[in-house]
Amino acid sequence: MIFTLDYEIYGNGNGLLEDLVIRPAEKLKAIFDKWHAPFVVFADVAELELMEAHRTDPSIDRVKQQLRDFHRAGFELGLHIHPWWYKARREGGRWIMDQSEYNLSTQPDERIGQILDRAIAHLRGILGIGDFTPVSFRAGHLLFQPTRPLGKALAGRGIIADSSIYPGGLWRQQGLDYRRAPRRQGYWRFMDDVTMPDPEGELIEFPIYTQMAPIWKLFTSKRLGLQQKGGPAAQTRRKIWNRIPDILRLRYPLKFDLGQMTRKEMIAMADRIVQEDRKKRTEFRPVVAIAHTKDPIEFEAVDDLLAGLRRQGVGISTFGAACGKIPPAVAKTART
Repeated sequence: MIFTLDYEIYGNGNGLLEDLVIRPAEKLKAIFDKWHAPFVVFADVAELELMEAHRTDPSIDRVKQQLRDFHRAGFELGLHIHPWWYKARREGGRWIMDQSEYNLSTQPDERIGQILDRAIAHLRGILGIGDFTPVSFRAGHLLFQPTRPLGKALAGRGIIADSSIYPGGLWRQQGLDYRRAPRRQGYWRFMDDVTMPDPEGELIEFPIYTQMAPIWKLFTSKRLGLQQKGGPAAQTRRKIWNRIPDILRLRYPLKFDLGQMTRKEMIAMADRIVQEDRKKRTEFRPVVAIAHTKDPIEFEAVDDLLAGLRRQGVGISTFGAACGKIPPAVAKTART
C-alpha cells in the first residue's frame, strides 16, 4: 500500500498551520515510525509560498523545518499545487483567491510551465537541495483533465508518477470525468488521457483507491461535517448544490480516505483489498490511500489499520519504490 498525505490548510486560506498541518503531520509520522513505514507528503507549495511571502502565519518556518525532517527521515515529498493561490491577495486580513486558474490542466502551455517551475523551485528552496526533483505529483482538487498539456509538462521536468485520479469520479463543472478509468488496476502508463492506459506513456498513474458504493453511504455525519469546514455557510451550500448532478447516481466512488472514514470503514475497506489481492497473488497491485492534515483523522484507528496490515503481510511503500518495479514504457511509435 501507498499512504499519501495532502499537507495543507483549507483551500480558501482559512485555518492555522499549527492546528491544520504541523500537529496532525507529527501525529501521523509518530504512528508510521512505530511501524517502520513511510508515507508520501504532498505539501501544497503554492499555499506555503504565499503564506511565507505575506508572513500571515508565524508557524511557516516550523512547516519548512518539518518538511526537511520528513525528507531526511526517508518520507517521499511529492509535488502538490493548488494554483488558485498564486494570484491570491490579502484584503481585510483574509485571503481572496483567484479562481481563474483553479484547474491547472486548462491553462495555456506557457502558464502551466511557469507554475510547475515556480512550485518546484520553492520546494527545492525549502529543502535546500538545488537539484531536487519530486518523483510524484498530485493535482489541486484532483483535477487532471484535459491531461496531455499538464502531463507533457510534468514528464519534461522529470516527474514520473501521478496520483490525482479516483476511478468513478465525476465533476462536470470542472470537466472532470474519471468514470472510464480502470477500476481494479493499481497502476498504468498514460500520456494523452489519464484514464486511458497507454503502454507508450511517459507517466505512471497510481489511482487513489475507490469502491463503488450505494449513494446513501456518502451521507455519514463525518463526511457531511467536513463539508461545513473551512468556509462560510453560503459558500458551502453553493458548492454542495453545484455538485448534486454529479452525486445523484445509484453508486458513488468512496475513496480510501483516512480523514473521511471511521475505524470500522477503514478496516472493512482494507480487508476487502487484501481479499481481492489474495486472488491475484502474482499481480503487482499498489493501492493508494489518501489523507489530509486539515481533516479530523482518527489516529488510533490509523494505528489499528497499520497493525492489521502488518499481521496480513501487506507492505507499505512509496511511489518511488513502486516505480522501480514497473517495466519501462514500450518503444514509441510516431504520434500526430
